[in-house]
Amino acid sequence: MVLPYKVATLLYCFNERDDVLLLERAQEPNHGLWSPCGGKLKMDIGESPYVCACREAHEETGLSLRPEDLHLTGLVSEHGYQGRTHWLMFLFEVKPHLKSLPPDHVEGRFQFFARAALEGLNLPQTDREQIWPWFWQHRGGFFAAHCHCHPDGRNDWTLEESSVECRETGAKKKSPGKTRPALDSRPLGTAKRSEDGSTLD
Repeated sequence: MVLPYKVATLLYCFNERDDVLLLERAQEPNHGLWSPCGGKLKMDIGESPYVCACREAHEETGLSLRPEDLHLTGLVSEHGYQGRTHWLMFLFEVKPHLKSLPPDHVEGRFQFFARAALEGLNLPQTDREQIWPWFWQHRGGFFAAHCHCHPDGRNDWTLEESSVECRETGAKKKSPGKTRPALDSRPLGTAKRSEDGSTLD
């Protein structure tokens, strides 16, 4: 069976306390799980990933962003995610901090979480396994990765490019890509929620 290939953007937004904004999704994919907001490119009109990210930010959070407000932290491809779709995802960090929580949306409800709280949340399996760890490791830098999702729940990961920023000097260190062994699915925890608030500076 030939699976569809979809292209999407994810927005990693933070408040002034460096808590991350997540969406408890009310629709598939990832219904009932917490993930960054974002959405699919309008490929029929040739929309760019940056324009898509700005559009999705406005539609889902009411924020008005420009491409220069975004930093491309990661590029992740997933082969056969949930046995339904191949995905190519652009992971953008939003540079301006947010000051208040966006209102609930048809896509779900928003909440801010401290980094340590993510371990107890219901997260998509691929996010928990590698996307979040590599996002934190490469924040301010860049990484590219590929995940081959198997029908039995195993995921084979390859880190294809890695450029990590040194926080003290701002210099970036590149390392060659490498393949990680298959990872089994893990049970997901229950959400621990901390409220805070989002609007641009």
